[in-house]
Formats: sequence, structure tokens, C-alpha cells
Amino acid sequence: MNLLKTALQLASPANAKAKLSILIFHRVLPEIDPIFPDEPDARRFDLMMGWINSWFNVLALDAAVDALKKGNLPARAAAITFDDGYADNRTVALPILKKHGLPATFFIATSYLDGGRMWNDTIIEAVRASKTMHLDLSHLPVFVDENMDKLDIGTNLEKRAAIELILGKIKYLPKVERAAAVRSIGERCGSQLPDDLMMTSQQVIEMRRAGMLIGAHTLTHPILAKLDATEVRNEIAGSKHRLESLLEEKISLFAYPNGKPNQDYQSKDAQIIEELGFDAALTTAWGVADGKSDLMQLPRFTPWDNSKRNFGTRLFKNILLNQGLKANQLAN
Repeated sequence: MNLLKTALQLASPANAKAKLSILIFHRVLPEIDPIFPDEPDARRFDLMMGWINSWFNVLALDAAVDALKKGNLPARAAAITFDDGYADNRTVALPILKKHGLPATFFIATSYLDGGRMWNDTIIEAVRASKTMHLDLSHLPVFVDENMDKLDIGTNLEKRAAIELILGKIKYLPKVERAAAVRSIGERCGSQLPDDLMMTSQQVIEMRRAGMLIGAHTLTHPILAKLDATEVRNEIAGSKHRLESLLEEKISLFAYPNGKPNQDYQSKDAQIIEELGFDAALTTAWGVADGKSDLMQLPRFTPWDNSKRNFGTRLFKNILLNQGLKANQLAN
């Protein structure tokens, strides 16, 4: 892997030609999830952090953004981020990050703190815990033109396929329609749903005291492109103010929910974020940031490979693609 480190040094030099690789994660599970085995568990995350630590100069995101603006990033610069605010970020990911001496930034959808649950997790956990072998969705308008009266959910593979189908179909529904569909599916599954998936307010405080950064991720994790300007501002400002009150410090970093330019947010949303006083905002567009990147639309990328060689190679290729400007170009 020394060859890869050398290649990264050449592809991501220091200072004016530097490139910032920002990695994105969501959950780190204690054990492998039988339905979503590709979701990082503690063992795999530990391996990834060891690889990252050996290849990159990992910076706290605020320091990385400041260095990016000033043109003095180190070679092989990287930052680590997490979205949503899952409790396993505190219980599983934090000890591993501390073990490797790595800083990270955690973007919190604040309405789900202290016992809340995101809509997609309601679907996942309802299907996971369902005692039935089949699910009837034919009553839902979004499935009216499809043969969905007997969706198989008996095995883990069938559960995963069903979950991905459902999430894909209802993700971009208007908020009220989506909430109704989620509620109906939960009732039909008849499952007891967990209320401890997300962090508590105290855990967010503990993350900050441990040296991690906290960023805003809206109140309810909506598709910003579906909202009017007032709703967008309320979602973003509300999250910012909640975290500032909790932590008694300025919150200067933001991550777009879902984060695809033009699909999940628009350029006008980036303008609102800047007006609200954020120093940087992160998308989910692939690529790396450089001196020409829009600070309100920085890209993020994480490989999905299990082997060290493939994981590192894909990171290297992402740097070579240098799509850091694409988010800005796509959203304008």
C-alpha cells in the first residue's frame, strides 16, 4: 500500500493544488446486519479507519474548510463525516475514532433526538420485525398501478428487496402523503418499533466534549427541493438554533439531507444556507473539493469495497475524477 500512498501524494498535493476528500457515513452497527450486510459494522469500520489513517492527513472539517479557503491544505487531505445522528455514532463509531485519533463531524437532524425515528427507519424496522410472510400495499395510491397485493417479506433477502422498493417509491412523495404511507405500512406490519435509534441530546453533548464537531442537518430531514423558501429556511435555521442552544456555541457546518444537486436541493437553498451564516455545506455528489469548489456545495464520497486494495483504489480514482466542481455546476 506504500505505492497507493505515493499515488495519493501525487494526486492530492499540498497547498494551491490540494484536494480535500470528504468521507460520508451514516451508521456503524455493533454487528453485521443480516438484511443490510454492506452497512459498516464495528469490525469493518475499524479496518477502514486504520486504512484512512495510514493514507491520509485527516483534519477536523472546520480546519479543512479554513485551509481550503486559504489554499494551504496538506497533501492527502481528508475529513470524516456522519449524517443523521444515529445513536451508534456515539456508542460504536466514537470509540473507534478515538482509538485511531481521528476527528469527525456529525450532522444532526434535530427533530429526531431523544427518542425520534426517521421515516425510512420506520419502514426498515417495521418490515424487519414483521411476523407476516407477505405485505399487501395495493391500498396505497403510489402502488395503485402495480401488483403489490402480496409483496414477499419472509426472508432477509426478500425483506431487503421490499424495503428498497418501498423507500424508492415513497421517498419523493409530498410530506403528508409520505407520512400517511409510512404509517399505513407500519400498521400492516404490526411491528413493535424501536425508539432508541437516534442520539439523545446528552449524547450529542458527549460527542462534542470528546472533540468531535457537530453540524446541522435540518429539523426533519426533508427533500429541500420540495419545499418553499420559508420552509427551507425554517428547517435549516431551526436545526442550527437547536444545536447552538444545546452546545452553547456557533454551528457553522451544514449537510444537505439526501444531498443530490438539483434533485434533493437547489441553488437557491445554498444561498439560504450562506445567508444563515454557515461556513460550508456538504452534498452527496461524488468527487473531491479544491480551491475552485463552492463552499456551500462541497462533494463527499465513500467507497463500498470490503478489501483494503479496492477501497483505496476507488478513493484514488475519486480524486482523479475531481468532480468537486460538479455540485456547483449541477445546481446552477
